[in-house]
Amino acid sequence: MKNYLGLLQYLKPYKRNIVLYFTFILCSVVFSVVSLAMLFPFLEIIFNGDKLITVKPALSFSSASVIGTLQYYLCQIIIAHSKLFALAMVCVFITFAIMLKNTSVYMSYYVMSPLRNGMLMQLKNNLYDKILTLPIGYFSEQRKGDLMSRMTNDMSELESAVTNTMDGVIKEPVTVLFYLSTLFFLSLQLSLILLVLLPIAGFIIGRISRSLKKQSNIAAEKNSEGLSILEETLSGMRIIKSFTAEKFIQNKYVTVNNELFRVRNKMNFKRDLASPVSEVLGIIVLCIILWFGGQLILENKSFGLNGSAFIMYIAIFSQIINPSKSLSTAFYNMQRGTAALRRIEEVLQTPNTIIDKASPKVLAQFNSTIEFKNVSFGYNETVILNNINLKIEKGKTVALVGSSGAGKSTLADLVPRFHDVTSGELLIDGINIKDYTIESVRNQISIVTQDPILFNDSIANNILLGKQDATKEEMEEAAKVSNAYNFIIQKEDGFDANIGDRGTKLSGGERQRLTIARAILKNSPILILDEATSSLDTESERLVQDAINNMMKNRTSIVIAHRLSTIRHADEIIVLQKGSIVERGNHEQLLELGGFYRKLIEMQEVK
Repeated sequence: MKNYLGLLQYLKPYKRNIVLYFTFILCSVVFSVVSLAMLFPFLEIIFNGDKLITVKPALSFSSASVIGTLQYYLCQIIIAHSKLFALAMVCVFITFAIMLKNTSVYMSYYVMSPLRNGMLMQLKNNLYDKILTLPIGYFSEQRKGDLMSRMTNDMSELESAVTNTMDGVIKEPVTVLFYLSTLFFLSLQLSLILLVLLPIAGFIIGRISRSLKKQSNIAAEKNSEGLSILEETLSGMRIIKSFTAEKFIQNKYVTVNNELFRVRNKMNFKRDLASPVSEVLGIIVLCIILWFGGQLILENKSFGLNGSAFIMYIAIFSQIINPSKSLSTAFYNMQRGTAALRRIEEVLQTPNTIIDKASPKVLAQFNSTIEFKNVSFGYNETVILNNINLKIEKGKTVALVGSSGAGKSTLADLVPRFHDVTSGELLIDGINIKDYTIESVRNQISIVTQDPILFNDSIANNILLGKQDATKEEMEEAAKVSNAYNFIIQKEDGFDANIGDRGTKLSGGERQRLTIARAILKNSPILILDEATSSLDTESERLVQDAINNMMKNRTSIVIAHRLSTIRHADEIIVLQKGSIVERGNHEQLLELGGFYRKLIEMQEVK
């Protein structure tokens, strides 16, 4: 229950709905009790034969007084008309009360629906917003399938739990409390027995459901593991088939799915115990009350509780059984929902280390330099970059080369603040990058990655990603500069053509040229290029390289180079090894130095 209290923050916009919900719930319970209360005074008159009450009893706060008053008015109707007429009046009154009860129940659902759905909608939005704001490093350490499972399966589990428990934890307790209050009003003696028996029944139900939360956690983990395998299978289908690894992947998935099957069965076995166990316990309590109450009446020790009042007591107690069953079922569902909520909150409560400082500056325009001053970076006690000193002048091109794992991509990722430096300073125009807003820094930067990142949308929307308010003419000009315009207009729908998941309807060269068009349209003064031609054929490479050359004009460029032939004309080449700068200079200077760069050149046979 403690975990669910965190959901209360999402109820603030729905205060009016909450008040109305409680009002309608109370009305439904009152009308239910009133409908029963009208029946038993008439039964008392029938039991007493022709003996009618002609003297109005004194009003007092007791069951005998209330029932006696109702009997008096019924007797007046019988005297004025007949018993059949009085019976008809009772039937009409009960029918009307039941109609009002069910109308109130419907209205409680009506006002609860937007509250429940709005709370879940806001939670989903908050989770998605959180994922968007988390630093890049977080996603390097998390499985994509696990995050997708929390967004889908866990959210669905929580939605089901909230839907099934909202009434159980709000409506049913109110109903049970009101019925119990009525029972205390009818007979204090019997109700004191209930106070002993009901906690015992609740303890038994609680013991059965205690392990359900733990099993829900295991089920959620297995679910996310299965989703991860599925995501990897769809992404790596070409490799799986080429290595005939279908059986291996299938066994891996089936193993996880079988474990999930066993855990879910155990969960369902315990959850399904809720209703029958609570009903059996309710009947046991009812029989105990029936035995004690009957004994009190037979021995004339009931303190004013007569036969009809006792029947009314039993009837009202029987109305507690169904709400109690719903309450116990809700408790079971709550245990499952708590496990899902915990996994969702793990993401929501993940600290975001890349945030704006208080009163940050806005980088309206890049004017002079990007400077790394004694910059080091690492995580989990692993050093990635060590004491980097580098100044990049506006309009210059700096290339980063080195073997895999040397720290090239990490160094470039520090500029748009995908990571923050561990020590040292990264300055833009002489001011620490942390003093600027993250948004204003990234507005000055365009990135083209080695693997083209495109979305399952139209060509136009992919190009407009960084500048949604661009005109059609600006978009077409960006496509022309990136050498993408010709293949776009050959599509049946032109710029409105859908490119499929990750651009699968396009060739590798076409995908890369679209990412370049996107960067050109954004028109940022700082450009980061992660070798965009390394995986292309010769013809596509030439078109893409021409597009890159067009884009780099009059821009400050940081180029991560794998094919060294593409960076021969860079103003400065930085050679990284194990996170440190080991060589620096232009192409000719580094060749003359005869060091690590020259070895790389010779390995690639670049002259």
